[in-house]
Amino acid sequence: MVKIIAPKENENDYMCRKGYYALNIQMMCDSRFKIRDIVAKWPGSVHDSRIFRESYLSRELERGQLNGVLLGDSGYPLKPYLMTPYTFADTLAAQNYNSAHCKTRVTIEQTYGIIKKRFNSLHSGLRTCPLTACRIIVACVVLHNIGLERGDILREVPQIDMVVEAGINQIIIPDDAVGQTVRNHLRDTYF
Repeated sequence: MVKIIAPKENENDYMCRKGYYALNIQMMCDSRFKIRDIVAKWPGSVHDSRIFRESYLSRELERGQLNGVLLGDSGYPLKPYLMTPYTFADTLAAQNYNSAHCKTRVTIEQTYGIIKKRFNSLHSGLRTCPLTACRIIVACVVLHNIGLERGDILREVPQIDMVVEAGINQIIIPDDAVGQTVRNHLRDTYF
């Protein structure tokens, strides 16, 4: 979420669950904090799963046009290409899977922290209309990636204590059967 001032139109749509006006931003990054995909256009009240479902990235993954697997929190649907944690980790293997998932997924949270530290206005809030705010956010991401490519040193990577989720703040999203098979295979093979 990036805080914004109250917009002139559709004000309630921008009120996020934390009680302030915001844009809900979806980003995908790699293990080196480079942002590979960003969606910066949705009001703060829009759920993460809807943003993903309606994204170009989701459509390409669904069509089989992209290889790889993404990690998402429990606010996202389990799909063959999008692994989420087990809601009920009732075995040691499932608990180990959730722990590894959490430790790996923390990279995106750290990336959000890095971006907000580099560009303080994203941390403190943008005092402009939503359309301009979206453009500013994308510009900050582009500048962040240019900085990484030019060898800017990330002096401090934010340390984020990740807690294995227990369904906090989430809409119950039914698991995809093929996604369950893929996740169970990962659990059984590696954990």
